[in-house]
Amino acid sequence: MTDIRMIEAAAARLQGHARRTPLLSSPFLDEIAGRRVFVKAECLQHTGSFKFRGAWSAVSALDSATRARGVIAFSSGNHAQGVAWAARLHAVPSVIVMPADAPALKIANTRALGAEVILYDRATEDRDALGARIAAERGLTLIKPFDEPQVIAGQGTVGLEIAEQAAEAGISHADVLVCCGGGGLTSGIALALESRAPGLRARPAEPQGFDDVARSLSAGTIQRNAALTGSICDAIITPQPGNLTFPILHRLCGPGLAVSDDEALAAVALAFLRLKIVLEPGGAVALAAALFRPDQIAGEAVIAVASGGNVDPEMFVAALKTLG
Repeated sequence: MTDIRMIEAAAARLQGHARRTPLLSSPFLDEIAGRRVFVKAECLQHTGSFKFRGAWSAVSALDSATRARGVIAFSSGNHAQGVAWAARLHAVPSVIVMPADAPALKIANTRALGAEVILYDRATEDRDALGARIAAERGLTLIKPFDEPQVIAGQGTVGLEIAEQAAEAGISHADVLVCCGGGGLTSGIALALESRAPGLRARPAEPQGFDDVARSLSAGTIQRNAALTGSICDAIITPQPGNLTFPILHRLCGPGLAVSDDEALAAVALAFLRLKIVLEPGGAVALAAALFRPDQIAGEAVIAVASGGNVDPEMFVAALKTLG
């Protein structure tokens, strides 16, 4: 089980490899939200999302013989690129199982980073079973996107940085909103904040209709999504919270938040206009929640994790059109 010591060890292995991403702010966003808004820009991380942290953590933790045989992962794109790049930097092969409807940019980027990409139909095929079969056939190590202790530890390094940066900004109490799929990033951040900044509380942010984590937190048991497609926030659509992540989320997180696709697009546009960063819709839901759910957030400040920026040009143009 992941703990703060694993997160600190992952941070040590990531030293010199991952970027310490900035905590950004804008008075224009503060005005919309009615409080100070700080944005942790993980879209500026290597491969365009926080996923590089967990991928490097997991790949670097393998013994040399196991790592040399190669790794496999399944992902709609951000974990795929993170694992592909971490594997390439370690000079080992990688196979990535991706949904056929993933954004073309993410599929192309994953291949360009040196991975073998295998596409599947997420509505009819079980990615876990497919990944497990290929891993067994080829002797590869499966690196799960969120339900893996070393991946959670790597993502938790975002929380270590948030704790330091919040202290520098004079923030001792605030909600930390996190774009949430299976819960790897959210649970890792929650563990780091518990140790380093107990006045900061992690809260998952999800697309409406795919708020399995929020419903699971409310029910106290893992709840599934009724569908696996139907939102532009593809990066954070998962069947249900992870078996490893959910106990952490249940113990440490505040209530979940859900936003519409239109609100996610508006957040993409506002992040570009006011912060000069590029987000994908799934990477903007935490910012959308900070801006458009002010009545569900307490305190004078809120921190939103901008988790990824791998957006297709057409989707980015659609987001900018929301500005009128």
